[in-house]
Amino acid sequence: MGVKTIDANMLKNMFLAGAKRIESKKEWINELNVFPVPDGDTGTNMTMTIMSAAREVSALTDPDMESLSKAISQGALRGARGNSGVILSQLFRGFTRPIKDEKVIDSVIAAEAFKKASETAYKAVMKPKEGTILTVARGMAEKAADIFDATDDLEEGFRQIIEYGDYMLSLTPEMLPVLKQAGVVDSGGQGLMTVLKGAYDCLTGVETADDFAAEVKPSAPAGNAGKMGLDEIETANIRFGYCTEFIVMLEKPFDEKDEDEFKAFLASIGDSIVCVADSDIVKVHVHTNDPGLAIQKGLSYGSLTSMKIDNMREEHHERLFKDAQKLASAQAQADMQVKAEKKEEPAKEAGFVAVSMGDGMKKIFQELGVDEIIEGGQTMNPSTADILDAVERVNAKTVFVLPNNKNIILAAQQAKDLVEGKTVVVIPSKTVPQGITAVINYINGSSAEENEAAMNEEMQRVKSGQITYAVRDTVIDDKTIKEGNIMGLGDDGLLAVGEDIAETTMATIAALVDEDSEIISIYYGEDVSEEEAEELTEKLEEAYPDCEVELNQGGQPIYYYVVSVE
Repeated sequence: MGVKTIDANMLKNMFLAGAKRIESKKEWINELNVFPVPDGDTGTNMTMTIMSAAREVSALTDPDMESLSKAISQGALRGARGNSGVILSQLFRGFTRPIKDEKVIDSVIAAEAFKKASETAYKAVMKPKEGTILTVARGMAEKAADIFDATDDLEEGFRQIIEYGDYMLSLTPEMLPVLKQAGVVDSGGQGLMTVLKGAYDCLTGVETADDFAAEVKPSAPAGNAGKMGLDEIETANIRFGYCTEFIVMLEKPFDEKDEDEFKAFLASIGDSIVCVADSDIVKVHVHTNDPGLAIQKGLSYGSLTSMKIDNMREEHHERLFKDAQKLASAQAQADMQVKAEKKEEPAKEAGFVAVSMGDGMKKIFQELGVDEIIEGGQTMNPSTADILDAVERVNAKTVFVLPNNKNIILAAQQAKDLVEGKTVVVIPSKTVPQGITAVINYINGSSAEENEAAMNEEMQRVKSGQITYAVRDTVIDDKTIKEGNIMGLGDDGLLAVGEDIAETTMATIAALVDEDSEIISIYYGEDVSEEEAEELTEKLEEAYPDCEVELNQGGQPIYYYVVSVE
């Protein structure tokens, strides 16, 4: 007899199973990207998106459909990164809409959930393209309607839906010639199928829920899954006496390096450590003999909340707890004072948020008056929450957001929809040079609508290129690429391939320059010396005497040069 219904606990386990599966396959999915660039892309973005939701889901001890749906939808929405991550978050958002008010999922509700998932994702994309994850999702939704009209067996129905999803995925190269030429299927579609297969294996018992809990639990919030029970504490060989827990409300950037450093510090003063960063908070749990040190370190990243200290030896509990409270209270009051003073400042008419990579590019945006700069770009797409938090920190009536990467535009637009109390305008800049041009063309005194139109118009005059290296063999636009080759990537595809950085950069610029070109801008990365960049500039000035050549230190990783022609 097949499975007729799925309750909230089973769906929770299925979701965590899907998250675990894609996390284990993310590098394989990354390798399906058409362009063999040396940075994380689809697999990484989809994994970070679903893991944001998985942390929320794994913290639920006895969920109902409403609480589970909220954790999945909001966790994925705030954690969404890159186009593939945003689309995945919208699929989850649509899927949870029909189920949130139900006690269990049956075949009728399942069919509706697949349908809503596809519809919601399509609506989120301004110009949906077939041959992508959207095509795979729509195909499965249509198949679900047919299957569950004929059977109420969820296990058999899901098996056929996944089988059909694989079929639709196999067709993606026929819909997008660039996939066919590269010899790959759509990476986003493959990521979606990977999630669903993990979930299905949990439903059918191929792997048990315990298998998933063991691997997802380290990523769970410290206040729940990472918490040691009192019975365990009483029987443990206690080396560190105080179980210390708190949440840091981040007030400055906190990346993987910061997280590693924080964990290393906690390890130096204690054990039983859980340190999990999630958007704008860090959840901390540590056993230590000096909670004050952990608290002081936490305060260096932001203000604290949800503090809890238990004396596992029942010695000096009251004194240390009060000291910790006083320290946290003093800092909290200082933080509240700073925030109150900031709120009292009148909001300016317009502010800017830009995504940028490299110290040099960051400095350029700062000199142009950009208020908030989000570290990121092609090497690491910021999440919807990252952009949302940056927008909220800008004290302005209208905030212009510059994604500066085509893979960040959807996340920026998703953040825009979540902002309250101010107007947000997303300028769809696809490269840093486009973003710089957009900011330069902002005119004080003009309306937001007038500036949006002017910035978009001027931005379209900028042609960009990026110089990097290939991480695998492939064929793009009839050009054979070998691992280690230097590639020049333009706004719409591959412009040049070579074995020398300077020569490939010259060839890339040659593909961008035309008779109307006036300015060539060069931004050299962290792997290029100033002398090498100056030598390239001299060659460009000689080759294009009618153009002004501007050299800037960009400091960006992965990309030797970012170039633009106007």
